[in-house]
Amino acid sequence: MIPVFRPHIDTETVKAAVDSLHLGWLGMGSYVRDFEFELPKLLQVREDQTVVAVNTCTSALHLALLSAGVGPGDEVITPSLNNIGDLQAIAMCGARPVFVDIREEDLAIDPALIKPAITSRTKAIIPLHYMGVPCQIDKICEIARAQGIAVIEDAAHATGTFLNSRALGTIGDFGCFSFDAIKTVTCIDGGAVVLPKKRADELYAMRLLGMVQPNERLYSNARAYNHDVLSQGFRYHLANLHAAIGLSQLRSLPMFITNRRKYARLYNETLRDVPGIITPRSDFQDVSLFHYVVRVKDGKRSEFRQHLSERGVDTGFHWLPGHQYTWFKQYGGTHLPVTDRVGSEIVTLPLWSMMDEASLSAVINAIRSFGKQSAIDIRLQAEKL
Repeated sequence: MIPVFRPHIDTETVKAAVDSLHLGWLGMGSYVRDFEFELPKLLQVREDQTVVAVNTCTSALHLALLSAGVGPGDEVITPSLNNIGDLQAIAMCGARPVFVDIREEDLAIDPALIKPAITSRTKAIIPLHYMGVPCQIDKICEIARAQGIAVIEDAAHATGTFLNSRALGTIGDFGCFSFDAIKTVTCIDGGAVVLPKKRADELYAMRLLGMVQPNERLYSNARAYNHDVLSQGFRYHLANLHAAIGLSQLRSLPMFITNRRKYARLYNETLRDVPGIITPRSDFQDVSLFHYVVRVKDGKRSEFRQHLSERGVDTGFHWLPGHQYTWFKQYGGTHLPVTDRVGSEIVTLPLWSMMDEASLSAVINAIRSFGKQSAIDIRLQAEKL
């Protein structure tokens, strides 16, 4: 089967992993320091911002929420078409997710529906940049700042996407990133928080079980044993091995962005005339794409996925809307018509860095055959782009 995702692991990444193991320091150390040095440069963070590396994006979201003062009884506005990690991070704070519907244009939270959802208990908004395509983040920040509410960008899909010369994840009060096994940049598992420098010390401690230790010592592959604990903490730190892998991947990110953008444009070009298929409304300018999603109309998603499976093409969907899960039904959010419709139509197609021509051709022509369109030579189509 042609998979939905495939990590790009080259000789440089393998060497980075081996070198980190030979170092013999497997906890948080010098590679984490280097990762926290390189990522802000790539994101072009502001002078008043910094990056704290953690073990997952869910951990990043949890820490950002706590730093924003979210606690028991509070409310956090977010789209239901979202990763479960966002919703669980909210719940871990003792807060309640308030689901707001999405826009057809970008499958992201609709700013026009945010203000009516704000109550005296609202402490934060978590917008998601779906697929890596920017949501209407400036409008969201304008609404939030007028109400004194924190904006925590979920940029898990969008490492390297820029909007008006600003990296996604650096525009809100906090930005959270994912470097898990299927992301454009992988650490195997990893995450990061972009936040104001003045709040960094509390996150450094919280990611290490609340232990207050000098970063300089930890980053020199050593640890202090006479630390103090001043607050609640969690085991959320990033390991040296994962940071070393992530560093090697960051160096390849510009190449990953370029070829994924090319593949997405090829999909748009070759699938836009297939009956019953809706392609993304984006030309992917300045977009670092995580995955590529089409929508299958008229209740034919299962038939579509079966058709592709029979032709050796795997598919998925990101995601089942959160309010449809049994656990999250307790939070309400049943009137989300766009989310419900989109959630029943979306299909994630195979997309990965350095994707081979044979896989691209097989995916495209399998979809075209579903719509009874003629097969095409993708090389001729690619030359037009």
